[in-house]
Amino acid sequence: SARWARTTEASAQTVEGYFIYQTLNLYNNFTYFLDNPTNGDQFLQSDKRKVFGVNLGHTQKTPFLGFDSATTLGAQFRYDDIAVGLFNTTLRTPTNTIRNDQVSETSLGLYGENKTNWTPRLRTILGVRGDMYWASVASDTPENSGPMNAFLASPKAGVVFGPFAESELFLNAGLGFHSNDARGVNQTVNPSTGAAATPVTPLARTTGYEAGMRTQYVPGVTALVALWQLRQNSELIFVGDAGTTEPSRPSLRTGIEALIQYQPRPWLALDASAGVTRARFTDVEAPGNFVPNAPNAVLSAGVTVENYRQWFGSVRWRYFGPRPLIEDNSVRSKGTTLAYARVGYKLDARTKVSVDVFNLFNRKVSDIDYFYASQLKTEAAAQNDIHTHPAEPRSLRLALRMNF
Repeated sequence: SARWARTTEASAQTVEGYFIYQTLNLYNNFTYFLDNPTNGDQFLQSDKRKVFGVNLGHTQKTPFLGFDSATTLGAQFRYDDIAVGLFNTTLRTPTNTIRNDQVSETSLGLYGENKTNWTPRLRTILGVRGDMYWASVASDTPENSGPMNAFLASPKAGVVFGPFAESELFLNAGLGFHSNDARGVNQTVNPSTGAAATPVTPLARTTGYEAGMRTQYVPGVTALVALWQLRQNSELIFVGDAGTTEPSRPSLRTGIEALIQYQPRPWLALDASAGVTRARFTDVEAPGNFVPNAPNAVLSAGVTVENYRQWFGSVRWRYFGPRPLIEDNSVRSKGTTLAYARVGYKLDARTKVSVDVFNLFNRKVSDIDYFYASQLKTEAAAQNDIHTHPAEPRSLRLALRMNF
């Protein structure tokens, strides 16, 4: 990757470019012996891709009707060349091909943003972004091959009132989207069963709103509170027996977030944040309208030391609340609490050494939980149960960093 930037009193420009070459062979067995009682349900996800991208941005400060104003124009281009396959395996030896695809995908995003100060206590942010996607899928199942293209325009707007008493109020609204797998857009046949499959929408619209307040009224303290809402035309839900995500029902998420930062000394900072969310599907459909794996609360707190003589470090704590694992909320996960610590020492102006401790208290908790049917070799039939990916045990990392 490379980046070039230039800034003057009246303008700023950036040019970024990157290239990625990545290979991945991921072996999984989510259902154990459910589909293959003899050899098990192990499968391989193979992914080999080359990615090329360029980002361009230009900001110009130009008075608008006599008011201070700055306009930013930009473009983001990305091309992916992907060979992706799914294979049944036994002891990591492929036994048959479920699907094998060659995917090429190009995306181009053009955006513009204007920030204008109308009065010393009122400014606006207006923007629009247009995203175009082109993709081509060459599948070993001819019915699932073909081109795909899609476009969405996403306007956004924000208003900021303040500062007054070292505080400001803000309102934001905008449209966005999330993209779906190009293979799903072209899929008309289920490669595992041969049954007919319904293609998915390439770009799923999202609509978001936010209102809040930032304040530094108390010296040394920065606080923020915001109410928000996000409406999605389609969620992405994990499918346990396939080990993938697939588009699901429309949803509405509402929540409140709060953040506070306190710096009692130049070298010492404390912070805490909390988010409470309600996530529900908006259509009426059995078995319920809870969004699986959407946490109702996320909390974090930390203490950071920087430039205390030659020392630096931090201690952080985070909590993810219980989550519904099925749409009717009859099965829920437990909460997850983890802590992390770092301590470091500056050997000289260019050299630092540090030690990181992950899962500081060696908690036996889960990173994530899912609820679906699986079958052990000793079981006579499939069982619906919670499947857990445990958090990694306490681990250490020693790092030496040199700047030159």
